[in-house]
Order: sequence, then structure tokens, then C-alpha cells
Amino acid sequence: MIKTAECYHIPVLLNESIEGLNLHANGVYVDVTFGGGGHSREILSRLETNSHLYSFDQDADAEQNIDNMGLSEEQLDRFTFVRSNFRYLKNWMQYYGIEYLDGLLADLGVSSHHFDDETRGFSFRFEAPLDMRMNKRAGLTAADILNNYDEERLADILYLYGELKQSRRIASAIVKARGQKTYKTTNDLLTTIEPFFQRAREKKDMAKMFQALRIEVNHEMDALKEMLMAATELLRPGGRLSVITYHSLEDRMVKNIMKSGNIEGKVKQDFFGRIETPFRLVNNKVITASNDEQERNPRSRSAKLRIAEKKANE
Repeated sequence: MIKTAECYHIPVLLNESIEGLNLHANGVYVDVTFGGGGHSREILSRLETNSHLYSFDQDADAEQNIDNMGLSEEQLDRFTFVRSNFRYLKNWMQYYGIEYLDGLLADLGVSSHHFDDETRGFSFRFEAPLDMRMNKRAGLTAADILNNYDEERLADILYLYGELKQSRRIASAIVKARGQKTYKTTNDLLTTIEPFFQRAREKKDMAKMFQALRIEVNHEMDALKEMLMAATELLRPGGRLSVITYHSLEDRMVKNIMKSGNIEGKVKQDFFGRIETPFRLVNNKVITASNDEQERNPRSRSAKLRIAEKKANE
């Protein structure tokens, strides 16, 4: 059964993130995380006739939400869906003949649909094949990683992407267990890792474990880096970058690009000691969901919104 856009994913920090784009007439905007279409629909409702929105999503399930958005013919005329990973932002903008963007929005969280779909393997709540691919057409699955990565590489992934303190012990147990049985389902994995997690933190640590595998399966950090660098290049002076993050790894990357113009956060200073960066921070303090929104949508609790504006060439 196809879910409605609202069930697929409830848009987080909807008004705050879109107001951060500072939409104006004749603008070209991109939503690189279409998902349930909530942010895209709101952007289209505020756009002038001569503006255009390009929305990216690599998941075929997301594309089906277009029919559930209730868009008018006029809105559809100024909307283009791009079924692709947002890491190819620059390539697609060249394809459509777009030289500059006036704003880009990214809601980097995994859609509620992926966590709630019992067949995709994104959540430890359901027994499902260890897949975790956003794009079901290509790439390694979580099972491929668990069954084939060597112990050191597994440990590095769990430590870097899941921030699990027992990463080396867990990796060792995974490698030992796969000698007896091939990893196929989420329950196969849970049987191995449950002994390492204390009852009080079990759910949080399991979520970190699944997060680490998901990030590796979908090359999320590499894709985010490429997208942010492309956005920095494509935004015209005055253009806005509005990004919602959900964990420290992606938030650090977004914070660095906005403050220094590079992913590593290496600060460059001019002759007078002023920091050289292509961006001006619109919100010096990170924006978080209100108490009311957190009650309505618990998955908004970890959301952080950062907004920056491309500076004019000096």
C-alpha cells in the first residue's frame, strides 16, 4: 500500500527552514531531500510564477508522493523531480542549463517511511532483510557489508559513523559469528550485538549500530560533502543554504562549510585577520524544534537547522 505524503514523512521545522530560504520572484530553488514532498509542497505554495523548484530523491518510493501533493497545473509547471542522489547536484543543474541557484534546502534525516517500512531493514524494530539501500536499484546492502568487510574496516565504520565505544569488540563478534552463519536479516545481527548493550541504553546503541551501517551502505558522508561543495559553488550572491541535520557527523560538516567554506573547517584569514568564507551566517545559534513540534513529531527532537547566505564577491 502506498502511503500518503503525510504518513511517508512529516516535514520537520517546516516554516523555519523555508523562511530561511528567503524566497523571491524569478528564483531557482532546490530541495535535495524530497521524501514525502512536504517541504517541496510548501516551497511551491510560496513561489512566484516565474520561479522554479527542482527536487531530488533517489528512492522510487518517494517519487510516488508527487501525485499525493495536491499540486495545481501551475505549480507542476514550475516543478521538476530529479530521481537521483543529491551528490550529483552539479551535474543535473548543468543538464537543465541552470548556472546559479537562489536557495537550497536539505532535510538530511531519513524519512519516517524508511524506519517504518518493515521490508527495508532500516530499523531494529522489525525482522527484515538487511538491505538499508535508499536506492534499491544498485549498491551494496547492509548484509553484504556484514558478511564481507574485514574486522578492522567494520570496527572503523561502527566507531566513525555510529560512535560506538565497543566497536572493535562488536566487529570481532560479527566476524566470528558469520563463520557459522551468513547474515541475512536484522534478527541475525541483533542476536550477535545484543550482549554488548546494557539494558538502559540498548535502544540508543542499537540505533547507532543501524545508523553506522546505513551511512556506509548509502555513502551518506561522501554524498553530503559533494552536495555541499556543489551548493557553495552554485549559489549566487544572496542565495541561501538551509540545512536540517540529525546527528553530529552531518551537523559538523554543515557547520564547517558555513563557517569556513570547506568541509574540514579549516579557517583562512586575510591580511587583517578577518575569516575568509563564502557565507554569512543567518542564524548564529542553531534552530531547534519547539516543544509543541517535538510532542507532535518525536523525530524532530534531534533536528538542528542552520542557515547561511552566500556573500557577494569582495
